[in-house]
Amino acid sequence: MREEQGGGTWELLSPAVAAPPRRRGRALQSALRDAVRSGRLAAGTRLPSSRELAADLGVSRGLVTEAYEQLTAEGYLRSGRGAGTWVGDAVRSATPAARDLAPRGGDARVDFRPGTPDLSLFPRTAWAAAHRAVLSRLPHHALGYPDPRGLPELRTALAALLTRRRGVVADPERLVVCSGVAQAMTLLGFVLRERGLRALGVEDPGTPEPAALFASAGLGTVPLPLDAEGLAVGPLAASGLRAAVTTPAHQFPSGIAYSARRRAHLLEWARAVDGYLIEDDYDGDFRYDRSPVGALQGLDPERVVYTGSVSKSLAPGLRLGWMLVPGALADEVVGRKRTMDLGNPSLEQAVLAHFVTSGGYDRQLRRCGRAYRERRDALIAALEEHFPGTEVSGIAAGLHVIARVPGRYAAEGPFLRRAAAAGVALRPLTDYGSARFGDGDVRLVLGYAHLTPSEIALGVRLMAGG
Repeated sequence: MREEQGGGTWELLSPAVAAPPRRRGRALQSALRDAVRSGRLAAGTRLPSSRELAADLGVSRGLVTEAYEQLTAEGYLRSGRGAGTWVGDAVRSATPAARDLAPRGGDARVDFRPGTPDLSLFPRTAWAAAHRAVLSRLPHHALGYPDPRGLPELRTALAALLTRRRGVVADPERLVVCSGVAQAMTLLGFVLRERGLRALGVEDPGTPEPAALFASAGLGTVPLPLDAEGLAVGPLAASGLRAAVTTPAHQFPSGIAYSARRRAHLLEWARAVDGYLIEDDYDGDFRYDRSPVGALQGLDPERVVYTGSVSKSLAPGLRLGWMLVPGALADEVVGRKRTMDLGNPSLEQAVLAHFVTSGGYDRQLRRCGRAYRERRDALIAALEEHFPGTEVSGIAAGLHVIARVPGRYAAEGPFLRRAAAAGVALRPLTDYGSARFGDGDVRLVLGYAHLTPSEIALGVRLMAGG
């Protein structure tokens, strides 16, 4: 049931009150009837008592009582002794239901498309406890417009966390809380555009999202090739660009970690052109065979913009991320953040700060790491069973693998069509870049974090025609 509408809602009945006294009753009934039909009074809405509505409108209570009785008889309203008067549930509202345009997995029996964590691992109980703890002590002034950089307690907590886990140089004064990495990229795009840049480099192969984000800020993107060590420095230097987006801890989608030598050469390039490297540390916490490689930003915080979020560790729906900004860009980024949205919601920031400082975030990372490692192992085992000779490349990290399936099983087109017919959703490596391969093998980008081991086994078996 809906709660009673606020007093302002009943202004829609004012014209009826202005009718001549002899026609006022009919006018009131007609106004109420039209309000229900139009959806302004939706099914399940509780109406004021006849005494309250009569007082609000300045008419006799009998007039309102008669209107309620007439519309109840017609089925527009319903009432019960001591239960009040409500808009009838059978009334068909003219207001259409809102559509949900959020991305979904579709009708596939098993969806191996990458990019999604296991949302069932979200720590609902711990998060709810953090909410209660924060609400019990949050001062009233903290619910006002926040510092556009983010709540000081969250920036302090994140700076300590990122220093400890990712090896960054994290000054809380240069940390900006954003609505995920997507907003961080967009903010940075506006700032770089204002500084005269017209394009920046992106990895090829790489995630397609940055191109659209930077385009919204008026910046173009130039695909730049990779080699076995990371983003190739030669083509970058020859491009004339002064900024490039990188995923050095676990390149998406190839799965490689940039070598120490390549990291050093990229930083030399940034210094030489007075430019910036934008580091997307999208899954840097998840390494299964050794400690994660530290962030590139720790080597030169004045030349690297570091971005990250809780989208893979908690849930993308929280829309919480961060950006560590070089000193030369800090004021401009904060100014743009202020004009864009006046800052992220205070309450969710305070909850995340509590979750981090209480140890809940570290526990969540350990829990997800154990689950994702098990699922990666299950995927490799299933591929070995059903597609012997398949090579899995990239470091043991993250939420996806590259699987090179020998062409003897099928060419890429038939392979993908057969999998789709069996109810398996796949993304080939060719979807993520310009490279094309002439060896006949099928290269798949397989996401596994959101699937259980049994679902993974089923999906690979269906791919094999089992």
